[in-house]
Amino acid sequence: MKRAKGLVLKMPASVIPMAAIPALAIPALLFAGTMRAADAPVVVTSIKPIHSLVAAIMQGVGEPELIVDGSASPHTYSLKPSNARALQDAKVIFWVGPGLEAFLEKPLQALGSDASIAALDDAPGLVKLPFREGGAFEAHDDDAPEHDSASPEHDSASPEHDSASPEHDSASPEHDSASPEHDSASGHHEAEAAYGAEADHDHGHDDHDHGAFDTHLWLDPMNAKAMASEITTTLVAADPANALTYQANAKALDDRLTALDKEIAATVATVKDKPFIVFHDAYQYFEHRYGIRVAGSITVSPETIPGAERVSEIHRKVGELGATCVFAEPQFEPRLIDVVIEGTSAKSGVLDPEAATLKTGPDLYFTLMRGIANSMKDCLSSA
Repeated sequence: MKRAKGLVLKMPASVIPMAAIPALAIPALLFAGTMRAADAPVVVTSIKPIHSLVAAIMQGVGEPELIVDGSASPHTYSLKPSNARALQDAKVIFWVGPGLEAFLEKPLQALGSDASIAALDDAPGLVKLPFREGGAFEAHDDDAPEHDSASPEHDSASPEHDSASPEHDSASPEHDSASPEHDSASGHHEAEAAYGAEADHDHGHDDHDHGAFDTHLWLDPMNAKAMASEITTTLVAADPANALTYQANAKALDDRLTALDKEIAATVATVKDKPFIVFHDAYQYFEHRYGIRVAGSITVSPETIPGAERVSEIHRKVGELGATCVFAEPQFEPRLIDVVIEGTSAKSGVLDPEAATLKTGPDLYFTLMRGIANSMKDCLSSA
């Protein structure tokens, strides 16, 4: 076979034969490719919604670690040895605060002493709502402060909150009196059986002891914005070398949250006046933001097993209030929901306020919020 004259095969300049690279240079090239990730600070987050916000701001720098992973709930979580090691190695730790993750309070003092710890329930600009109690919203610890009026934080709420419906400033008239709780041992055990094995009495803390406000703050995108701002400030202070990346990511996140807020408002607009019951009173911020109508909850705190009288009272309320849906949560046994709606026209659905079923990452927060809005619309529209 004759070789064509003048044919020259050229290798692209970007392709370098391995034989041309000195053996000692290869490890150096590999190290250069991973050096950026190695330089990222060790950041630990408590729960999935917070992890998602932090992950969005850290994109291009590193990935935060997560403590309450999988389908676990911060209401019933026990710290694992791997969690303790992560706290000990952390440079920055983000959590909501002792009112939600009470299991973290002592470990942070013992293991996180060298880290910058940011309790996001202290973030400037948050709207904080007081715990609801009495009637369809089960009364909590009598030793907790009275909540006759909304907390001062409402004065600094962003203008967007002016559109929240006034009906949500106080509980409905049916909520005037608290229901008796746990009047009999038999009632307690009956409800415990319906609640399922997920109830863990070793976690008998009362998450209301730490403050007079509801700690499910992230269920309002405007609060997510306030927390994202605090996250950015903390990361920039701890890792100034990556400040520009954090700030650019924070701006992009803020824009996405603005768009999400408008999207959710449109999603629930046609069903916001239909009353419904939730498993536990976690949705106050979502309710306040979008003017939806939560008629009551089966329990205020998931670690508190409702008594038989409590379940009977909610069953009666479903009929009296014309509640169209009763929503369970994926971490907890749904049999209580079946008991509550038995013999009524109400339907059941599932809401996931802590993202128990969702994959972690920077998009999780948006999936979480859209999921709540769509679940409400689907159940309430069909009722």
